[in-house]
Amino acid sequence: MFAKYGVPALAILALVFSIISVRSLTPVEVAAAPPQEPPSSQFQRQVGGVGMVEPASEDIAIGVPVPGLVTEVLVRPGDVVQKGQALLRLDDRHLRAELALRLSNVEVAANRLERLKGSPRPEEIPPAEARVEQAKAQLADAESQLRMIEAVTDRRAVRAEDLEKRRWAVSAARAALHEAESSLALLKAGTWRPDLSVAEAELEQARRQVERVKADLDRLTVTAPVSGVILQVKIRPGEYAAAAALPQPLIVMGSQGPLHVRVDVDEKDSWRFKQNARAYAAPRGNAKLQFPLSFVRMEPYVVPKRNLTGDTMERTDTRVLQVIYRLPENAAVLVGQQMDVFIEAEQ
Repeated sequence: MFAKYGVPALAILALVFSIISVRSLTPVEVAAAPPQEPPSSQFQRQVGGVGMVEPASEDIAIGVPVPGLVTEVLVRPGDVVQKGQALLRLDDRHLRAELALRLSNVEVAANRLERLKGSPRPEEIPPAEARVEQAKAQLADAESQLRMIEAVTDRRAVRAEDLEKRRWAVSAARAALHEAESSLALLKAGTWRPDLSVAEAELEQARRQVERVKADLDRLTVTAPVSGVILQVKIRPGEYAAAAALPQPLIVMGSQGPLHVRVDVDEKDSWRFKQNARAYAAPRGNAKLQFPLSFVRMEPYVVPKRNLTGDTMERTDTRVLQVIYRLPENAAVLVGQQMDVFIEAEQ
């Protein structure tokens, strides 16, 4: 009985269950609006491009003039800085030690120059005059001894050797007097002008060396080249900063004021671009928020595209013409944000 009616009934039930399961698992296509409206153009003819928001000064990658260990980072992202404000400092202990040495050299050179300018000292004159008087006395004594020996009429009583010694003694005393008088005149004349010039040059050289060390010391404090906003900081105290072109800058900053949009126009559409054409931009994710753009400049050089959107159909070997527009003052966008840009084209 079961074999006659039960098996067919089970088969029918399985078939009904399969049909119900298939119908319940089949996806239902529902026409739904996208969560965000895609960007669309207001113009009948337009040139489209992808823009990147940047400061009016463009991105300024801050580097260091010399490699060294970073001791202080004085700014954070979002800080507003003025031109010349310190951004970071490198280790300067070796230069401060050298500066102290150079300053001591300046002090030594200055004291040497003052000593030369103050020469002779009043206390040095009397001893020199006394040496002259002493030389005169010695000359007078030698001449007296010579006269006494020459006054002997009997030459047999005086040895020729003694006579020669007295004469040479007079010559020596006369030379000593001349030397003492010359030394006194030289002392009273003061320092020789060329010696003063040399001392002054040595002092100036020492001062220049101090200025050079101070200049090297100032280079270890990196300052803001313009007034603006700090956009990114990728260096920390204790890290080593290299004085080279880095793949990631230590600090990125930009000027304040209205932001710019750098638009990449495909080279195949570049002939359709007109500088006086109207243009507007919409930030990614909000096509309803549109900002009118003002033309700033065009860079007349077609370059490989770098601003990639991530689209799977996007070609990375495309060459683009870069056009810069100015955003309104109240544009609520951030630096580095991508925007869809539409530029009106002629009929």
